[in-house]
Amino acid sequence: MTVIGLDDTDSRELGMCTTYVASRVADRVSAAGGRVVRVLLVRLNPAVEHKTRGNAALAVHCDLPPERAAAIAREELAVAETDDPRTNPGFVVAPGSPERVSDGVAAFARDALREIHAIDDAVALADESGYRHGGRGNARGTVGALAAVGAWAAFDDWTYEQISYREPDRLGTERDVDLDSLFAAADRHYPDAWDTVDRVEGEAVCVPRTPCPILHGIRGDDPDAVRALASEVQSEPVHDSRLFVTNQGTDAHLAAGELGALDPKRGWRVDGTVLDEPETREGGHVFVAFGEPDGPRVDCAAFEPTKRFRDRVRALRPGDRLTVCGEVSDGTLKLEKFAVRELDRTEHVTPACPDCGRTMESAGRNQGYRCRDCGTSTDGKVETTVERDLEPGWYEVPPCARRHVAKPLVRGGFDAETHPER
Repeated sequence: MTVIGLDDTDSRELGMCTTYVASRVADRVSAAGGRVVRVLLVRLNPAVEHKTRGNAALAVHCDLPPERAAAIAREELAVAETDDPRTNPGFVVAPGSPERVSDGVAAFARDALREIHAIDDAVALADESGYRHGGRGNARGTVGALAAVGAWAAFDDWTYEQISYREPDRLGTERDVDLDSLFAAADRHYPDAWDTVDRVEGEAVCVPRTPCPILHGIRGDDPDAVRALASEVQSEPVHDSRLFVTNQGTDAHLAAGELGALDPKRGWRVDGTVLDEPETREGGHVFVAFGEPDGPRVDCAAFEPTKRFRDRVRALRPGDRLTVCGEVSDGTLKLEKFAVRELDRTEHVTPACPDCGRTMESAGRNQGYRCRDCGTSTDGKVETTVERDLEPGWYEVPPCARRHVAKPLVRGGFDAETHPER
């Protein structure tokens, strides 16, 4: 067996896609007489500043000899968008079965979902492991390529994506996808295929808006379902299509954390209490203070692109116990999902007069309340039950705002009731 790892061939502005390069590599492996066992699409730490939108690295598992595989990888890097100075592609070719990489390479892959690796560290580990590698520019893509090599040994939760590519002469033009057929197919194959569309926002989540070669990408837990859904979408001609095995939708980027020790540029899952009323700020972003009374705290944010999820955050009250998940950046935790553990269902209100039913008035500082008409009085406010717009369980951002690696609630396996978004 041989593993070919690839990364950083695309550009935010100029397009291209590393999945497309990996698919080309797989086609060339087959043309050279090799067998392609699978192609991995590995999402890495979404907080990396150098990433393009999805921060994906790819690995082709095949039986081609390593020297021939390395030659193909090197040649295919020529299609990378290196006119963008931020694009610095790299490849790593590892001999042997992907599940039998060293503990060091597997750990490197796990850490690549939650930390920031240096280029020199990736090169040193590839050399130490006896792997062929190369790249262009500063070869920053070597980091992701090595992580992709180690991913099969590092992770055990895998999903699927069927990616269909556009004809080359259509690149840069508006995509022609029939939304009626797409939404109908998404309904037929849900929940085996998920995050295809956002029904509330009316958005085709699976159709990118960038100038990349992808026409649409269908994600899910069932490879047959994502293939079938993709085939049922009426659209412009499909140039090529491939099934990828991926860590998308797995929450592999989240680590258990503690308040006061949440390092930035990482994804965390942490427990705490809502400390203040949620605040909607300029731009429609919603912030809420979260932590422990008289202890460490962090601002949690639901930004405008999370749409209706912000209403879930606005419905929180001081005293609610939560588990929150998201990336920490500049002292703020960017919410991806949260679980309500306990709701504060009581509040203290000004009492009503037991005789006339009118709201009492303050009798003066520290003198309680009284009814001026009836003369009745009470020592202070009274406790009452509050109706809440939330129930215990997990809430998530909608499909239109979901990060590739974030786990949709519809996949299940959560520790409480779920309230999935469609």
